[in-house]
Amino acid sequence: MGGVPSTARAGGGAWPQETAEYLIGEFVGEKSFPLASDYWQKLLELPLDLRWPSYRVREACHMFAMNNGSTRHLTKILIHLAWCLQECVSASDVASPAFSKALNALFISSVFLKYVIENSKSDNFEELYLSLEETDPVPSNFSKGQHVENLIMLSALSFIANVDVSPGTYLLHQELLNFILIAMSTQLLSGPTPGPNDVHPFIDAAMAQESSLVNLVVRKLLLNYITRPQFPVDSSFSILSEGNQRGVLTRVRSAAANLMLFPFNYLANRNGEDSKSPVAEGSLDVLLITSYYHKCILVDYVKDKSHNSSPETLLKEDTYFSENPFRKALQNVQDIEFDHNDIEGNAHSGPVIRLPFTSIYDTLGMCLADETSVLLLYSLLHGNSDFLAYVLVRTDVDTLLMPMLETLYNAPSRTSNHIYMVLVIFLILSQDSSFNASIHELILPNVPWYQERLLYQTSLGSLMVIILIRTVKFNLSKLRDIYLHTNCLATLANMAPHVHRLSSYAAQRLVSLFDMLSRKYNKLAEVKNNKMNTSYNDDLRGVGLPDDPSAELHIYTDFLRLVLEIINAILTYALPRNREVVYAIMHRQEIFLPFRNHPRFIEPLENIYTVLDFFNKRVDAQKADREWSVDKLLEVIINNCRSWRGEGMKMFTQLRFTYEQESHPEEFFIPYVWQLVLSHGGFTFSPSSINLFPVPVEEIYEHDVEKPVNGELKENGLQVGIPV
Repeated sequence: MGGVPSTARAGGGAWPQETAEYLIGEFVGEKSFPLASDYWQKLLELPLDLRWPSYRVREACHMFAMNNGSTRHLTKILIHLAWCLQECVSASDVASPAFSKALNALFISSVFLKYVIENSKSDNFEELYLSLEETDPVPSNFSKGQHVENLIMLSALSFIANVDVSPGTYLLHQELLNFILIAMSTQLLSGPTPGPNDVHPFIDAAMAQESSLVNLVVRKLLLNYITRPQFPVDSSFSILSEGNQRGVLTRVRSAAANLMLFPFNYLANRNGEDSKSPVAEGSLDVLLITSYYHKCILVDYVKDKSHNSSPETLLKEDTYFSENPFRKALQNVQDIEFDHNDIEGNAHSGPVIRLPFTSIYDTLGMCLADETSVLLLYSLLHGNSDFLAYVLVRTDVDTLLMPMLETLYNAPSRTSNHIYMVLVIFLILSQDSSFNASIHELILPNVPWYQERLLYQTSLGSLMVIILIRTVKFNLSKLRDIYLHTNCLATLANMAPHVHRLSSYAAQRLVSLFDMLSRKYNKLAEVKNNKMNTSYNDDLRGVGLPDDPSAELHIYTDFLRLVLEIINAILTYALPRNREVVYAIMHRQEIFLPFRNHPRFIEPLENIYTVLDFFNKRVDAQKADREWSVDKLLEVIINNCRSWRGEGMKMFTQLRFTYEQESHPEEFFIPYVWQLVLSHGGFTFSPSSINLFPVPVEEIYEHDVEKPVNGELKENGLQVGIPV
C-alpha cells in the first residue's frame, strides 16, 4: 500500500510523527481493535501532524475501505466520537481532554467516511458497516443493539444545541458541521426523485430525534447564521497544547500545516472578508439540507399489482413523505419580541423557537448576494407566516430588495436557479397590496450599480419595474425560460394597480416591453403563415426559436395580453398618479394599432384607446395655440390627469397571481441545496459519484486531473492543504 503503516522505533523512542503514522496505519490495516482497547485513546489523544501527499491519503483510504468490513473501525471511531461529544456537553471547561479527542475523532472519521460514501456501490451503503461484529467484545456502557448512526447523530446534534460557539470551541463546531455534511452526502448518490428504497442512515437518524432537540438545533443554527462568529486567528485555543500538555495543534497557524490528512483547509479557505464565517455558512448548509430532506414511505396497504412490478414502477400516489421535524421547526420560528398568540390566540402546537426577527432580517440584508441566503429567505417567507408578516410591515424593505435587484441586474453572471428564486420571492411579496404601495413611497437617492443611465431620486417601485422588465429581455435573448417570464410578468401584474408616480424611464421600459414582444410575435406569426423565406427562417433559428412556432406563438400571445393588462390596470386604478405612463403610451401609441382588432387583445386595448382618445383630443385642442415640447405636453397631461374621471373605462377584475410550489418540490430543492453546498468550495465530492443532478463531463474529467488550485491540491474529492 505504499508504506502507510510505520512501526515505532526500537527501544521505545518513537517520535510523535512516527507514532501518528503507526496509529493511522493500524487504523486502516487488517488488525481489528476492540472498542474498549487502549489503542483508541492513544489514537485520539495523539497530535495529528501528518504531512502526507495526496497519493498516500488515497492509498490509506483505499486500504481502510478494504478492511473496514472485518475491522469495523469506522463504527468504532464513530462510537468513540459520540462518547467524546457527550463528554464535551457535560464538561464545564473547554480545557477538558474530551474536546481535543473529539476534534481528532472528527478529523479522522471525516476523511474515511467521505471516501467510503463516495466509492459506495451498493444502494443501501453496506460498505459503511455501521454495526459491530457479533464476536466483538463491548464495554458495559454500549449495547450491541444500539444503532450507531442514531448514537452519533444524537451526540452531534446535542453538542450543537448545548455548547455555544466560543474561541475555544470554534474549530470543533466547524469540523462537526463539516462532518454532518459528509454524513448526509449519501443523498448525492441517489437520484433526484426520493424513493421508498432510498437509504440515508445519518440523515434519517437526524429526522428521528426528539422534536425538543431538533428545535434547539434549528435555533442554534439560525443563531450561528445571525451572529456569524469569526475564526479567532489571533487567539489561542484552550483545546490546543499548553505547556507540557498534549493537544491537537500547538498553535493556530499550524492548523493549515497539519491538515494534510484532512478534507478541509480551515485557514487557507478564508479570503480575508470579515463577513465570511465558516461556522455561519456551515450552519446554514446543514439547516437547508435537513429542512428540505424528504423521506419517502411506501403506503402500507395492498393494491392489485402484478407480482413482477418493481419499486421503480410504483406511482408517486403509492407513497408519501414523512414529516420533517427540521422543516416544521423552521416554519414555527417566532419573533422573540412579539407574542403572536396574544393578538390572535392561535398558539402553535408544541414548543416553538423564539429568535429576534430584526436580527434575521438585518443579517439577510447583508448576505443576500449569497445564493444560499436567498434560499433561506425564500424558506422563511414561503413557510413561516409570522416572518412574512414581519417583513411586510418593515418600512425599510429596500434592505432586502436592493441586493436581490442587483442580482437580477447581474443576471448574466448568476445561475438560472438563483434568478428564479429571487423572482419567486418578489412574487410572494407582491401578493400583498400594502407591500406594492409602500415600495413606491420609498425614494432611492441613487442606484450606483445601475450603469445604463443615472437613476436619481427613483422610487423603489420604479426600480423594481425597470429591473423586472430588464430580466424579461435578458431571458428572451439568453435563457428563454417560460417560468422566468411568467414570474416577472406576474409580479408586475400584482404591482400594477398600486403603481404611484412611476418614473419616466420605468414607463418607457414598460411600453418598450410591449413593443419588443409584439415584434417577436409578428415574426412567429409570419413563420406560422409560411410568409418567410428559408434564409430568414435560418436567422430565426439562430436566436433560438422552437421547431413548433405555433406553440411559441400561443405563449407570446399570452405574454402580450398580460403586458396589456398590466398597462390597463395602471390606467384603470392609478392614472391620476402616473402621468409618465400616459405620456409613454401617447408617445408610442402606434405600436398598439396592429393589435386593436385582435380577439385576444380587444378588451384591454379598448381602455387604452379610451385614455389615448381623451388625452389626444385635449392635446389637439391646444396645438394651434403653442409650440410643442416634451415639457409642454407633460403640462397638458398633468392638468388633464386632475380632471380625469375614468368615463368610458371598463372595469375588469384585478389581476392577482399567487405562488404555489410544484406538486413535487423535492425534485427541485434537494438537488439545488446540494449544488449550493458544493459550489462553496469548502466541500468537494467526486463528480463521477454524483447521481442527484447532472454533472458536466468536463467537470468529471477535470476532477480526475491533479492540479494546484489557489495554493491547494484538489484531487479525487479530497481537498489537501499545502503546508505553510
